Amino acid sequence: MGEMIHYKDLGLANTREMFAKAVKGGYAVPAYNFNNMEQLQAIVLACVQTNSPVIMQVSNGARKYANSTMLRYLAQGAVAMARELDSNIPICLHLDHGDSFELCKSCIDNGFSSVMIDGSHLSYDDNVALTRKVVEYAHQFDVSVEGELGVLAGIEDDVVAEESTYTQPEEVEDFVAKTGVDSLAISIGTSHGAYKFKLAEGEEVPPLRFDILEDVEKRIPGFPIVLHGASSVVQEYVQLINQYGGHLDGAVGVPEAQLRLAAKSSVCKINIDSDGRLAMTAKVREFIANNPSEFDPRKFLGAGRDELVALMTHKNEFVLGSAGKG
Repeated sequence: MGEMIHYKDLGLANTREMFAKAVKGGYAVPAYNFNNMEQLQAIVLACVQTNSPVIMQVSNGARKYANSTMLRYLAQGAVAMARELDSNIPICLHLDHGDSFELCKSCIDNGFSSVMIDGSHLSYDDNVALTRKVVEYAHQFDVSVEGELGVLAGIEDDVVAEESTYTQPEEVEDFVAKTGVDSLAISIGTSHGAYKFKLAEGEEVPPLRFDILEDVEKRIPGFPIVLHGASSVVQEYVQLINQYGGHLDGAVGVPEAQLRLAAKSSVCKINIDSDGRLAMTAKVREFIANNPSEFDPRKFLGAGRDELVALMTHKNEFVLGSAGKG
């Protein structure tokens, strides 16, 4: 067993103060997923340039892909990079969709400042028990914990669900009281992946269930709410991918106007993963197609990274409202 690494030694922050400011200020903190150095560079650059607080998210799949030790040093490097750019924005390292106590404990012991325990696939009582166990361990080290009530459909890394189950507002007070969580992910119509809605030709994307969100807000006023599966699936990127050999027919996401409305409420963390994947894939495909003799990964990965910066800058400024809040 290695020695425990505390997140403060890496220069990271938990989400408590971030969320308190976001709820009060009517904006949401961006939670961007990353798996490699280029994605992380883009997160730092975009959030420094827009002076936005940021949550760097790692899924269990990302930990397996990049190696948990490597990820810790990448996160530490991200903080150092931001400081070298004369920015003091708060930066959180968060486990996205942890599915076991052991995984959450491992992340806490390895320098994460926030973890999500997703017991939404369990019975209500088992979800409460598992979430409470993680909270009791995490809070010893001042690590934030996110829980989930309701199930989001779709596929993203290891998270797979056929159908959504909306959050039941009447459960939230009891869940928060019994578990002691610091924030709560709810299901109001978003979903994981790039195929969020199955639409007939000419059909509009269904609106999010703001009635559920409003009911939750009334029951736990001021409590930090989280939206998962909140990529907009930018059609410009979908078209570029298809133009350069991809096949993403029917990919559609959550309209940005609805996300901006949610961010002005008690939703203070919005997760964005698929949009980043699409932006990077689109620009990598375009670059390789237009530069067939080029074989330097820095060139095509650099093109993807630059587009990620542009995407995240736009999200911070016009969708989440987090620009200038660092």
